[in-house]
Amino acid sequence: MNIIFLTSKVSVNTWIEVQPKISICFLTSKEVGVDLKEGYNGHLTSREAGSVGGQMVKKMIESYEKNL
Repeated sequence: MNIIFLTSKVSVNTWIEVQPKISICFLTSKEVGVDLKEGYNGHLTSREAGSVGGQMVKKMIESYEKNL
């Protein structure tokens, strides 16, 4: 995820909505042992990036199901 792009290309209102998703991304990357940094993360393999994304989706689905 390129956070610099998110902060420079979206409005302030959208940034408020995006900020929690970015925090989830960093927390999830630590949980799965992926070295995610702010800015460009070209050093990540597809497997590493996919594991972070997959865990984030899993957490979002669990959160949605809890709130039903």
